[in-house]
Amino acid sequence: MEWMTKIDAPGKTYLMQGNEAVVRGAVEAGIHFAASYPGSPSSQILGILGNIAKERGFYAEWSANETVALEACLGASFANARSICIVKQNGLLVVGDALHCGALSGVKGGLVVVTSDDPSSHSSTNEFDSRHMAISASVPLLEPSSLQESKDIIPYAFELSEQLGQIVIVRITTRICHGRGGVKLGELPKAQRPFRHIGEWERMVCINWRHEYMLEQLDRARALAEDNPFNHYSGPAGAETLIITGGTGRLYTQEALTSLDLTGKVGVLTLASLWPLPERLLAEHLRPCKRLLVIEEVDPFIERNIAALCGKLRLDIEIAGREAGIVLPRVRELTPDVVKRAVAAFCHTTLPDARRHVEQAIELPERELTFCAGCPHRATFFLLKRALKMDELPGVVIGDIGCYTMAGQRAGQYGYHFINCMGSGVNSAEGLGQLTAYGFKQTVLTMAGDSTFFHSSLPGLVNAQYHNANMLFIILDNSATAMTGFQPHPGTGLTAMGDQVPPLSIQKIVEAIGCSVTVADPFEVEETTELVNKLLHQTGMKVLILRQPCATLAAKSAVRKKVWVDPDICRGEDCGCGKFCSRVWNCPGNSWDFEHNKAKIDEVVCVGCGVCAKLCPAGAIKVEGGEQ
Repeated sequence: MEWMTKIDAPGKTYLMQGNEAVVRGAVEAGIHFAASYPGSPSSQILGILGNIAKERGFYAEWSANETVALEACLGASFANARSICIVKQNGLLVVGDALHCGALSGVKGGLVVVTSDDPSSHSSTNEFDSRHMAISASVPLLEPSSLQESKDIIPYAFELSEQLGQIVIVRITTRICHGRGGVKLGELPKAQRPFRHIGEWERMVCINWRHEYMLEQLDRARALAEDNPFNHYSGPAGAETLIITGGTGRLYTQEALTSLDLTGKVGVLTLASLWPLPERLLAEHLRPCKRLLVIEEVDPFIERNIAALCGKLRLDIEIAGREAGIVLPRVRELTPDVVKRAVAAFCHTTLPDARRHVEQAIELPERELTFCAGCPHRATFFLLKRALKMDELPGVVIGDIGCYTMAGQRAGQYGYHFINCMGSGVNSAEGLGQLTAYGFKQTVLTMAGDSTFFHSSLPGLVNAQYHNANMLFIILDNSATAMTGFQPHPGTGLTAMGDQVPPLSIQKIVEAIGCSVTVADPFEVEETTELVNKLLHQTGMKVLILRQPCATLAAKSAVRKKVWVDPDICRGEDCGCGKFCSRVWNCPGNSWDFEHNKAKIDEVVCVGCGVCAKLCPAGAIKVEGGEQ
């Protein structure tokens, strides 16, 4: 990672991932402070910044949640520090209050919020388009359309932030974050900017009388957007057929035009200033235009704003995009093929024969998500299902956000009845649990992972305990923020910069709130099943901590046990288990030998947790020479 910290060779090209390009841009901008809560697709940005922070002389942290991260950046900005806050689209919603209030207070040192959207929800619960937040908060919004721009736009965003005294949002998407390509380096700063003394009468406060000033700064941003060097046009002058795009849409459009032999025949305007829009630049290209196609991810954000501008300018233009869902789909991410079909239809041309042939190919079935081999969550939801079935009227399970979100599918025995957003589980369960005093008959339980517990479960737990909700709150402590790449959290004893610190005890925190706490191991399936059922029938607020390290982390540090099937004991379907180990338990390490009608263990995949041996009804699965 030498190119990230030491190489000061402007113009030299290195192969980078998009997230790495953002990091290099932040380093070239001379940041003083960086904060984030992990969330794919941008988790690597703060991870890399944390690794190089000491060497480059700035501070970086994995904050407890996104609001903490942004408010810490606002504090650093007051001392003239350049600070960067990295979130994903869900995280930008979490910081809504802090963002809107921060826009009113303004900033001193530049403050850039990098938000990474996840079209098609590859690693998210939704594909929320975060661009709308810029309009709501009245702050400038930029979006790069290539890996090179992902680096170059970060220093530009800091300059713009300081010029306006305002937060600036830079939006990237999954294909930018995880794409790779050549990126030319810029200059590294020779020295860090000094901090400023905060005078007795200096203020950076959220007061509504600044609302007018905030809007005046937005007007300044609109004027500056006209000269944004990342806005660019290609194609014939005065094009009657025009494509306006931003982000990944630019590269998809270029590929489509090349494939359809339309390069130079259709105008293409790429916008990097998405809010406020550069109205003079747009008017220049819209006035001669008769037909317009807008290509963007995911919502018709640019399309709607351009339609409003056309109304303002009294222009009669045929506009196509994602609004109607005819030329382009209304949901999910764009692909080169989707854009190619849209451009072909819009320009009344045909796809190449080879492309038509490919589109007629048979679609492969989707592979369902599942827990990793040896994941403690598999055991947790298996035993929860069993515990609930002990009652004539089974209870209600309310989920939360993390690896265990997959428990709503086959991986977790379809274990959820309800799930909303991160940290909502304990709150929703509290509301449902209070109804048991008014005639609601079912027991109520919810859960959160250890990282989610610190992120946003604490206020809800305080509320549930204070109001003595009739519910069971299960904390799934696997010692990691596993879903996003094992980033540290306050319970791990490690910081983003690699410092060892005393970890915070979840058990002691919960006890300090006043909750009744029990600790158990989900791999002890029979005992923990009985315990869960017992706790569910105790009145009031209860907390159960299920503690078992993430299997992926454990496999790196522990000696792997050997697990195998004794073919002389396994009777296949004849024993009446109904292929339990492969169909019901559903661990990737378990499979079925159809030739011999026997269970089998994939020794490459199996991590040796041995839980399947405890559950095998025939005792045919062995662990290191003996039954578990």
